[in-house]
Amino acid sequence: MRLSFIPALLFGLLIFSCSSNAQDIPNKDEQIQAAVIAAPEDKRAEATVLGFDAEGKLVTLREGSNNMICLGDDPNSAGFNAACYHKDLEPFMARGRALKAEGKSPQEIFDIREEEAKSGQLAMPENPSTLHVLSGKEGKYNAESESVENANYRYVVYIPFATAESTGLPESPVVPGGPWIMDPGTHRAHIMISTPAQE
Repeated sequence: MRLSFIPALLFGLLIFSCSSNAQDIPNKDEQIQAAVIAAPEDKRAEATVLGFDAEGKLVTLREGSNNMICLGDDPNSAGFNAACYHKDLEPFMARGRALKAEGKSPQEIFDIREEEAKSGQLAMPENPSTLHVLSGKEGKYNAESESVENANYRYVVYIPFATAESTGLPESPVVPGGPWIMDPGTHRAHIMISTPAQE
């Protein structure tokens, strides 16, 4: 199958549900602090950050100056999910959000982006581009310590149209946390690396 639990979770994170209530939305600074924790430490201060305004709309909370874009946690979703990705992935991510807003299903979005990527209408990264995810079903941002509790990192390296043969990677993890290639041969081909659960 093209879609499984892990990419479906990523998909839900990256397109956001815009049903948030204003009273549940953390302030701008707190959203930024929580979102950038998903990024490598040296990328956090200058990253662009997307989050929620008072009406629950997805907006740019901070314009950055480096190659990283971060998506804040949805305050009305259980647990914690934040992601930061290379700016070359923005056309792919933005197209997914737009199609979701039109009411397209995950499979429809996959198929549309696949066709558009193959035709050249959708720009995909020319080089491997990484998505950094920090998530946990019981995860929670602690504003006092400016840290996220009960969450783990996961890395997704997009290499459009790559295969097991072209990368030498298996199509399922050989060891816990080991790298593997998902959606091989498609526009959404990517290397999955899930870190072991933290104590």
